[in-house]
Amino acid sequence: MTPPSPLDYLVITASGEDQVGLVDRLTGRIVEAGCNIEESRMALLGGQFAIIMLLSGRWDALTKLEDKLPALGEDLGLAIIHKRTRHPERKQPLVPYRVEVVAMDHPGIVHSLASYFARQGINIEELSTETYPAPHTGTPMFSVSMTVGVPADMHIPTLRGDFLDYCDGLNLDAIFEPVRA
Repeated sequence: MTPPSPLDYLVITASGEDQVGLVDRLTGRIVEAGCNIEESRMALLGGQFAIIMLLSGRWDALTKLEDKLPALGEDLGLAIIHKRTRHPERKQPLVPYRVEVVAMDHPGIVHSLASYFARQGINIEELSTETYPAPHTGTPMFSVSMTVGVPADMHIPTLRGDFLDYCDGLNLDAIFEPVRA
C-alpha cells in the first residue's frame, strides 16, 4: 500500500445570506480542523455572500473538516459543497495573460469571450465581472477581468491581434497583456 501524500486538497464552495463575522467563524473552523487556506475568493453578490476556497491539510484533517461541514453550514446559514482535488498537472507550459474588457452592458459578453478563447484552445483560469454606471452619462457599463493560460508554443502577436480585432468587431474595448509577477 502506498502511503498517503503529506498534503491533500479540498475545495469548498459556500453561499448564504451575508452577515457580519461569517468569514471569521468559517475560517476559525477550518483552522480548528488543522487545515490551511491555500487560495480563496470571496464576494458579496446582491445580499448573498459567496466563497470558494482551496484548502490543504493532512488527509485526516480534511476528513475531520468534511465530517463537520453539514453542521457548520447549518450553523452559519450557508449552503456548502465540497470536493477533494489536487494541483493541476500541466500537459504543456502555459503563459498567463491578463485580459480586460469594457463595453456598454448587454447580454452575451462573457459567453462571447469564453467562446473565443475555447476555440483557440485557451483556458480561462480566473474571471470576474461587474456592472457600473458610466461617469457623467450613467450609461450601464460592463467590465470583465480575466487571466487566461496561453500555450507557450502559441504565436502571441498573432493571437493578440486576432483577439483585439474580434473585440473591435463586437464594440468591446480590450487589453491583452502578459501577467506581471
